[in-house]
Amino acid sequence: MENASTVRFSSCRGVAFEIKPHANPFAIDPTDQNRNVNAIPESRRFRLPWDFMRNASKVFPSSMQHSMGRASSHFCDLDSDNDEDEDEERDSMYYLEEGGIKEGDEQHNENDEKAILASSASKHSEKPQQTPIPKKRASRLSIILLDQGLFTVYKRLFVVSLLLNILALVLAATGHFTYARNRASLFSIANILALTLCRSEAFLRLVFYLTVNLLGHSFVPVRIKLAVTSLLQSLGGIHSGCGVSSIAWLVYALVLTLKYRDNTSTAIIAVASAILSLLCLTSLAAFPLVRHLHHNVFERVHRFAGWSALGLVWAFVVLTISYDPISRSYTDDLGSKLIRTQEFWFTLAITVAIVLPWLTVRRVPVDVSSLSGHASLIKFRRGVKSGILGRISPSPLSEWHAFGIISDGKTSHMMLAGAVGDFTKSLVSKPPSHLWVRTVHFAGLPYLVNLYDKVLLVATGSGICVFLSFLMQQSKAEVYLIWVAKGLDNNFGTEIVNRIRDYPHQDRIIVHDTAILGRPNVSEMTLKASKKFGAQVVIVTSNPEGSRDVVNACKASGVPAFGPIWDS
Repeated sequence: MENASTVRFSSCRGVAFEIKPHANPFAIDPTDQNRNVNAIPESRRFRLPWDFMRNASKVFPSSMQHSMGRASSHFCDLDSDNDEDEDEERDSMYYLEEGGIKEGDEQHNENDEKAILASSASKHSEKPQQTPIPKKRASRLSIILLDQGLFTVYKRLFVVSLLLNILALVLAATGHFTYARNRASLFSIANILALTLCRSEAFLRLVFYLTVNLLGHSFVPVRIKLAVTSLLQSLGGIHSGCGVSSIAWLVYALVLTLKYRDNTSTAIIAVASAILSLLCLTSLAAFPLVRHLHHNVFERVHRFAGWSALGLVWAFVVLTISYDPISRSYTDDLGSKLIRTQEFWFTLAITVAIVLPWLTVRRVPVDVSSLSGHASLIKFRRGVKSGILGRISPSPLSEWHAFGIISDGKTSHMMLAGAVGDFTKSLVSKPPSHLWVRTVHFAGLPYLVNLYDKVLLVATGSGICVFLSFLMQQSKAEVYLIWVAKGLDNNFGTEIVNRIRDYPHQDRIIVHDTAILGRPNVSEMTLKASKKFGAQVVIVTSNPEGSRDVVNACKASGVPAFGPIWDS
């Protein structure tokens, strides 16, 4: 009897799942399970939650389908067939960077189980004896760097910011821009200020807040909102372009300084050379290949080399302002000169932007619970607005990890961390009582949901976390949700799942459990749902390949869509 009532099959990465007898009150109705899935009309394959109480697809609002699948630590990766990619998938959202299910006693006959398999993969039911040939997947790095296109907004902003600086540099070198020629070091510092602001979480939080409050009205054309969303999502292009430009301007300043060696001091040349070396080191550490394969190296070089460079910039500003080339000595009247120079104010602004987030770092108590050993749910005090992300750390000077925040906006918030890295695994094996946090949370692409009137949110796996707050809090936008995940209760816990089940507008939610239904065509689901809901924009959080496919499919059909990008 056990063999007749227990079916074992594979889904998503070849992970084995078992459909076992259970007495779940929300179990699959055998009368529906005996239906031929291929006979279901196309228009009914993507029904809303309550339509799926009678079959094996959707599980809401009043029922939650329990899959007997083994837990998976890969919450966002739906399309990979190779286990060797397991260690490569480090984060569960944008391009941000990481208990068993209850069993019942209700009996299902063998035909019921076969129907579940048929609903999971209808193409296999047509040719059951053929072994599918897995397609060769591109590496995650190639997807991040190449498959997003050669003319993305990020790359355009990088080129524009770099070309503007090169144009000014050429004009200065040819004598047509005297001010820049005489103040080359100022242009280098100005570029450092621009790149710092593009990464300042406090500054960007203000920018995102003003954007939503100024443009988040129905009378503002959607075209303008889409353009602003593209710009804010891709500010990393300006950050990178200004980084390269700051090096170019500093090289030019050093060349002029050496050419007119008698007008400066050895100390000034030495400090400028040290700053140049640190800027070059920081840029090399941010090179995509290094950043992807050695992220901790990138993070620490960026932090400590950046701080060292900032200290040297202060020394450079003080030395250059106080140095008198006529007497070849340093003057004492420094204060009055400093406040009259642009270099001083630019450097002060850079310092404030860098220091401010660190003034908000606190060690706070947390409640960490493990979800079947494959993820941890971290709970904090204090409510947080929807669309906000946060950073946590076991040691603030060594590493920081960003996660989407789930909150009702009142008294508490939480993060879901899949156990895929050393830090996230330690949360499961040795749950801490305290963690370091930045109390000023930062805004990203999800925060711009409130810019629109109707938004379709598409999430795979733990990408749902950054969207859950929109279901728990009052939102300006009318939000609709597609969630594709594997082993809902097992991987995400009942607390997460119940947040979706308790959403009052269940007609706006579609949930697809791949442990029961197999791997879906998320792009096709998204296009159908966007047309049905009349969404102005689609926002997706998935792995790089999944986000790329959904965004490209939407844009090809004329539906505006955004997903996490590398260095967004």
